[in-house]
Amino acid sequence: MRSLVALALVAVLGINTATAAEPAKPNIVIIFIDDLGYADIGPFGATKQKTPNLDRMAEQGMKLTSFYAAPVCSVSRAQLMTGCYGARISVPGVFFPAGPQGLNPKEVTIAERLKEQGYATQCVGKWHLGDQPEFLPTKQGFDHYFGIPYSNDMQRKSKETGERVVPLLRDDKVAELLTDAQQSRIVERYTDEAVGFIRKNKDKPFFLYMPHTAVHTPIFPGEKFRGKSANGRFGDWVEEMDWSVGQVLDTLRELKLQDNTLVVFTSDNGPWLTKGADGGNAKPLRGSKGSTWEGGVRVPTIAWWPGKIAPKAVNDTVAGTIDLLPTCVALAGGKVPAEPIIDGRDMSPVLFGTSKDSPREAHYYFSGYNLQAVRQGPWKLAIVAQQDALGAKGLAEDTKTNPRLYNLDKDIGETTNLADKHPEIVEKLKALATKMNDEIGGQKPSARRPAGVVKDPKTLYPTDETPKAKDAAKPAALDNLKPGDAIDSGVAPQIGGKAFTLSCQIETELGDTVIVAHGGASAGYALHLRENRVVFSLRTGANDAITEIRSEPIKGLVRITATVGKDGEIALAVGEQSIVKGKAPSPVPRQPQEDFCLGHDNGHPVANYSKGKPFVGKITEMKLTVP
Repeated sequence: MRSLVALALVAVLGINTATAAEPAKPNIVIIFIDDLGYADIGPFGATKQKTPNLDRMAEQGMKLTSFYAAPVCSVSRAQLMTGCYGARISVPGVFFPAGPQGLNPKEVTIAERLKEQGYATQCVGKWHLGDQPEFLPTKQGFDHYFGIPYSNDMQRKSKETGERVVPLLRDDKVAELLTDAQQSRIVERYTDEAVGFIRKNKDKPFFLYMPHTAVHTPIFPGEKFRGKSANGRFGDWVEEMDWSVGQVLDTLRELKLQDNTLVVFTSDNGPWLTKGADGGNAKPLRGSKGSTWEGGVRVPTIAWWPGKIAPKAVNDTVAGTIDLLPTCVALAGGKVPAEPIIDGRDMSPVLFGTSKDSPREAHYYFSGYNLQAVRQGPWKLAIVAQQDALGAKGLAEDTKTNPRLYNLDKDIGETTNLADKHPEIVEKLKALATKMNDEIGGQKPSARRPAGVVKDPKTLYPTDETPKAKDAAKPAALDNLKPGDAIDSGVAPQIGGKAFTLSCQIETELGDTVIVAHGGASAGYALHLRENRVVFSLRTGANDAITEIRSEPIKGLVRITATVGKDGEIALAVGEQSIVKGKAPSPVPRQPQEDFCLGHDNGHPVANYSKGKPFVGKITEMKLTVP
C-alpha cells in the first residue's frame, strides 16, 4: 500500500526520479608529460611549436599558473599517485632499472581510491615507480598497464639481440623490446591504447592516467611530425604530444562524455635545459629540471571540464600534483581517511571558481630529503643554496646568501632578495619550514614512511651489459681534474659492487665542503669536510642507508686515503692520524648514474652535507683504483 501511495505522489507532483538519483560519477583523465617546460606550449607562451589542441583546451578550461610538481621524474609520479611529498613516502630521487626500491605497495594510490568508488582504471605510458613485479601499476590499483616502465634513456643491451632497448609492458609482462628507432611510434601507440580504453569503458566511470614518455630525451617524434615544427625535433615531439591530447579530447566529445569528464594536463617537472636544443623552455621562470627554482617545479597545467570549469579561466592559486588524489576522490563521491597522512588537499573549489585560496597552508620545495624552500601566497623563502639545473656546474653567486625571500607575484624570475625588508615574513616561513623538515625532511624525520624493497632485483628482460673491449669508454684521468669539474659516470672508475681505494691530497681553509661526490639519493660515495673533519660516506640505498666514518680535525696540507672492501668494510686514513674503520652493509651496489664531481656536487647529495660551499683550495694527486 505504501509503495502505491509513493507512486501516486510521484505522478501527482511530477517528481523526476532521474534528478533525484545520485549524479553520475565523473570520468577522470590525467595527462602527465615528461620534462615539459613552463613555456613549451601555446597557452603558456610557446611560439615555435604549435599546440592547437592545448590552445583549445585552455580556451574551454582553466590555466593553473602556480601549479607544482617536483624536481625529477620518480618523485613527481609518487606525489601524484599518493598525494604525498616524495620525502614522506621515501621516494627522494629517480628509480633505475632493476633497482631494489620502488613505491611501497602499502601506499594507497589514486587508482586504488577510485577503484573503491567503482572506477575502471588504466595506466598508459611511463610508470617510473619501480620496475620490479611488486611495484608495477597492476599492483598499485590499475586494472591494466601499457607502457615503458621508466625513462626512455634507460636502455640496456639485450642479451638476445645485442641492441640497446627499453621494454614495452602489457600489464606485468614484457610485450616487446623497443630500439631507439621503434620509440618513434610510442606516442601513437599510447594514444591508440588510451582511446581504446575510453571507448571500452564509456558506459561506466573510468580513470585514465596517461604519463607520456615524451618529451624526455632522447627525442623521437613520429614520422608524420618529423621536421614539421620551427623548433627542431623537440618542437616536433611537442606537436605530436599535442595531437595526442587532441585525440583524447575528440574521443570524449564524440562519445558525448565531455560534460562528465575532468581532464588535467600537466608535467612532471621543468625542462631539462642542460640538454640544449632538446631541453625545452622555462621562461620567464628561473632554473630547470633538477632544481627547486620555479623553473624546475612550476609546470604548465590546464584543467578542462565543459560546464563545470569556466572557459578562458586563469588561476594563480598555489596547488600541485599532491592535490590531485584528494580532489579526484572527492569528485568521485569518496573521502580520503585521516590515516595514512597525505599532504594534498581537495582543490575542486579552485577548479570550479568558488575559491581562490590555496587548499594548503604552504607549499614545500624538497630536493630529495633536503627541504630547500617554502611558499605561502606570493612569498617564497629559499633556505639553502639551489642549483640551477640537473647536471649544472657550480652555483650562482646570489644563492650563497641564505635565507632569500622572493615575491613571486612581482618577481616571478626570483631575482631580488627581499629578506632584509620583510624579517617578519622570513621568520614566519622559517617556522613553517622547520616544522615540515622535522616531520619528513633530513635524516631523522618523525613521520616518514618506508619505500618498498625487494630482494635480488632483476632486469625485466635478459641483458648483456659487459662492453666489448673496443667499445669500452676510455676512463677519464682523475688527476687532471680541477675543483668544479665533473665527468660522466660512464668514464669514471666503475665501482658498482666492487672494492676500491680513493686517495688525494687537499689543502683548504674551509671546514664544510665537498671534496669528491659520485652518486645521488640511492647509491654512491663522497669524501667531504664537516666541522673541519674529513668524512667518508658510503650510500648503499635510499633513506638513511648511509655509512660514514670521520677523522679528527685537520689543518693545512693533508693526504687522505679511503678504502672500501668487498664485504663493505671501509677505512679512512688522514695524514698521521690513526686509521678509522667502519662497516657498511655492502660496497656501493651499482655504478652511480650521476656525474663524478670534484670539489662540489651537481646533483642530489650523496650524504649528509651542504652543497652551498664549493671547494676552495687545492686538490691534487686524485686517484681511484679498483683491484
